Amino acid sequence: MDSIIERCCGLDVHQASVVACLLVKAAGGRRRKEVQSFGTTTAELTRLREWLLAEGCTHVGMESTGVYWMPVYAVLEGSFALIVGNAAHIKNVPGRKTDVKDAEWIADLIQHGLIQRSFVPPKWQRDLRDLVRYRRKLVQGQAGERNRLLKILEIANIKLASVATDVFGKSGREMIRALSAGDLTPLEMARFARGRLKSKQDALALALDGRIEPHQRALLKIQLDRVERTEDDIAAVDKLIQEALAPYQDTVDRLLAVPGLDWAGIISVIAELGLDMSVFPSAKQAAAWAGVCPGNAESAGKNLGARKRRGNVHLTTTLVQAATGAGRTKGSYLKSTFYRLRARRGTKRAQMAVAHQLLNIIYVMLRDGVPYRDLGEAYLDQQRAEATKNKLLKRLNALGYHVEITAMQAQVS
Repeated sequence: MDSIIERCCGLDVHQASVVACLLVKAAGGRRRKEVQSFGTTTAELTRLREWLLAEGCTHVGMESTGVYWMPVYAVLEGSFALIVGNAAHIKNVPGRKTDVKDAEWIADLIQHGLIQRSFVPPKWQRDLRDLVRYRRKLVQGQAGERNRLLKILEIANIKLASVATDVFGKSGREMIRALSAGDLTPLEMARFARGRLKSKQDALALALDGRIEPHQRALLKIQLDRVERTEDDIAAVDKLIQEALAPYQDTVDRLLAVPGLDWAGIISVIAELGLDMSVFPSAKQAAAWAGVCPGNAESAGKNLGARKRRGNVHLTTTLVQAATGAGRTKGSYLKSTFYRLRARRGTKRAQMAVAHQLLNIIYVMLRDGVPYRDLGEAYLDQQRAEATKNKLLKRLNALGYHVEITAMQAQVS
């Protein structure tokens, strides 16, 4: 097989070491191979970069395993054509395995153009990903802490959640603080109620009369403190995200019109999918990368009912959550689609199908820079007007009604 790259390098990356195999195509079809090992400190990676530049290397490849490749990529970025390959796609044949052989195998595949590039976002998007993914962890941690606090209240027979819609509103927090202090009566704590909760003071007094132990009071204080500290951390991260997205505010505003997408969903979509849709030749490939389309499993001409593809779990989760919200948006095309599919295929498959449609919508909006235009809840009925009419007639006949249909005349203004 002919080589298509004259000077390339394969890297076998580990936590503390990098083995580099440089391949140089020489005259007469021969090739020169040189192997060196480097550490993973910034100084060592800089030395690796200088060595490759001195040798005239143009392409560098590595496996996308763990996070160890990321600092190597950051140091080499801008100096070479970097290829990050899926580790499952570039496994060597079984046999003797060493770091040197792994590096040589990667270099050999690069030289013959046999490694498919994985999508590595530009630096601004990678930075945004760090912020958005950490924000998600903070939100999940906050939800867990809230649930643990509510569990303590239930164990102590404090029925605050049964009376107050929002236990963590201003009134609820003051009551929880008072419960942790233990120096007020239930009636006195009920007087912290504000707004609509004021009319429920008698019910609150009964709900706040429980049997709370000293260790439970201490836990309530600790847990509420953690909830509030996490809220402050989320607010700080939100500010950093807003600053990072300031140049793209027009895009954020356009995406807000999509049913089911809120600010948290939009920042996740931009962080994971990006804004440059040229990296995905089609919406189908974007959906495959995101993991919101069916997989392929066929044998002997039979479809084996493949599950959905594995993809970007962060983007998949965001799109499914947005699909659930879109299914509740009154008058929208996506709501109509969701309920039609749910009736035939069940809730989970309907959510995944609408998530797929959402990705197609977002892809076109980002690719063409166009605003969202909803087709309306009646769009599918209008597309199949005759079939819809016959279906409704059949249902009415089954109920014992005789119906005659007369088409409405178009009104002339």
